[in-house]
Amino acid sequence: MTRRLLFTYLSLALVVLAGLALPLGYVYQRSEQQRAFAQLEHDAEVLAAFMDTALSRGNPGQVVLLAHESAHRWGGEVDVVDAAGRPMAATRPEGATPLPAGDLHAVLAGQVQISSGMTEVAGVPMMSVAVPLHPGNRAQGALRVSVPTAAMNARIHQFWYVLAIVAVSVLACGALVAVGLARWIGRPVRLLERATRNLADGAAAPAAPAVTGPPELRRLAATLDATATRLQDLIAAQRSFVGHASHQLKTPLAALRLRLENLEPDVAAGGEANLRAALVETDRLATLVDTLLAMTRAEHTSQPSEPVAVADAAGERAAVWRPVAEDRGVTLTVRGPDDLWVRAIPGALDQILDNLLSNALNIAPAGSTIAVTWRVVAGLVEVHVVDAGAGLTDDQRDQALQPFWRAPGAAKGGTGLGLALVRKLAEASGGRVRLDAAEPTGVDAVVVLPGIG
Repeated sequence: MTRRLLFTYLSLALVVLAGLALPLGYVYQRSEQQRAFAQLEHDAEVLAAFMDTALSRGNPGQVVLLAHESAHRWGGEVDVVDAAGRPMAATRPEGATPLPAGDLHAVLAGQVQISSGMTEVAGVPMMSVAVPLHPGNRAQGALRVSVPTAAMNARIHQFWYVLAIVAVSVLACGALVAVGLARWIGRPVRLLERATRNLADGAAAPAAPAVTGPPELRRLAATLDATATRLQDLIAAQRSFVGHASHQLKTPLAALRLRLENLEPDVAAGGEANLRAALVETDRLATLVDTLLAMTRAEHTSQPSEPVAVADAAGERAAVWRPVAEDRGVTLTVRGPDDLWVRAIPGALDQILDNLLSNALNIAPAGSTIAVTWRVVAGLVEVHVVDAGAGLTDDQRDQALQPFWRAPGAAKGGTGLGLALVRKLAEASGGRVRLDAAEPTGVDAVVVLPGIG
């Protein structure tokens, strides 16, 4: 943002400077040219007056002497012709190409009183002025003075250089002001961006208000700060309600199950199925409450991560679930390096593996294999639990990590919170979870955790 603001300010300053400096330079150049021609016309008329006096006294030699002296003094060329257009004096070296005499003839013919223009002598740019020798009456001849434009051009170039230096100085000052202004505006914007990102990431602290910058940004920062505080209060209240409600439900559910079990001897044979169904639903509700409590603890945990050996955790959880897998005709394999360690909050990896293995066993067909593997990828440890079930579509895999989502046709009894709990535990440990498609069928549940060493 700072670069864009700086580019905008400097572009505007450059346009303004160009709009002022270019016309000013052009006006000065034209004015300097007009002043130089006016001075040359004055000098030519003074010289013509002296030559006219010399001719009136019958002294043409004086005309030649005046021509050479003036040409030497001005560093240019002087040409003089008589009333018939014949050369009377010329200061060019012998053999040099004569200049066109059109301006002299025009002055002699009375077409113009003074003729001026730009010409070139031996490759040198010059300005020339032609005047009559006897103005007012019939001219006795005509005089042309040509001087180099170097002095005039030097003054013009010097002015352009001064303009350029001033423009660069103004642009530099404008750049300093623009940098300060861009930082003044950009700093609170960056603070707001950081605060918004922290809020989106679930940071506990509210957004810090911007103490500098435009009033509009300060008001926006205060509004964002209030919004962040309000959102965190609402989220904290929701989590507190879920935690307290789940905790308060545990005891009544346990008492309800005990009463249902005590009713078993008194239930007639026809009602035993309903009693067992009630017990199953009670167990499912108790599992749901336990999972909600686990998710609440994962969101609010302040426990530091600890080193965990992946091979030990995977081996222990596989040993627990292997009897269940054998009862269902499913093979459970564990494979990976023995020296890989990860950082995770206490008990998180065990719960993650329990939930993933439970889900995999619920969908794995008899005769299939569930593989638990782990490896290092880009400095992180990936733990894979791969089943050979029917698999999920891309959209279903994205939705499966959301709370209470269940796949179409899933068996009854699930809560839809297992994968959501896995995600919460992984994120609390500084990791993440994704679901990939397995080959040829099934789901590859990938847990990525920070590695050690």
